[in-house]
Amino acid sequence: MRSGVLAAAVLAAVALAAPHTSAQAAAGCPSGTFCDGFETQTGSSPTGDWATTFPNCQGTGAAVVDTTTVHDGSRSLRIDGHAGYCNHVFVRTTRGVGGSALYARFYVRHTTTLPDAHVTFLAMRDGADNNRDLRMGGQNRALQWNRESDDATLPEQSPVGVAQSVPLPVGQWTCVEFGVSGSELRTWVNGAEVAGLHADSTPTQDVDSQWLRRGTWRPALTDVRLGWESYGVGDDTLWFDDVALAPARIGCA
Repeated sequence: MRSGVLAAAVLAAVALAAPHTSAQAAAGCPSGTFCDGFETQTGSSPTGDWATTFPNCQGTGAAVVDTTTVHDGSRSLRIDGHAGYCNHVFVRTTRGVGGSALYARFYVRHTTTLPDAHVTFLAMRDGADNNRDLRMGGQNRALQWNRESDDATLPEQSPVGVAQSVPLPVGQWTCVEFGVSGSELRTWVNGAEVAGLHADSTPTQDVDSQWLRRGTWRPALTDVRLGWESYGVGDDTLWFDDVALAPARIGCA
């Protein structure tokens, strides 16, 4: 009995002494998944697995490693998002991306509500669509997907379509998940699937009819970028934390 207690004590001491990797710091990280809670960042500018990019032109948008507002641990990614075409800013990774399916989980905290105008806070380059972006953001004050190549939206921006999406709260952390598998795109907010953010092979009026109008859609995603794009009006300061990318759904736990 005493030897068993001693062994348990030794194991506990080893666990306490082990350094915490970013994967360990991220909430709910299954084995083999790329997870990052930004805990290994040592400066104010993202480095390592993340690179700051300024699509099109560089303005006043900024990406900063923050220690004042976090979901878990001691660090997060803060995006100072400003309106206007040149103020686009993103932090990009290629880790965990590739293969026939991509599932993501991240926590996001917005300072302002999603505006009526179109904005983007997550973008992924689609190698099957001339490297144009698949974008998650908002329009008409609700969460939406947008395809850069033809500006198709999911859901359609009719009153009925928008009502089948959800707004994102401000001043609190929200768990957002999505999965792209073959030609299917699914989205969850705080663990609940959003009906208006689901595209499959069967057109649904006010949801994915426009999305499927041009024929088969089967993306080949090559990166994931977190940040802010506003195409007119729309400033926001937002934070990301506990990002996870995997070939299967991860969950919010």
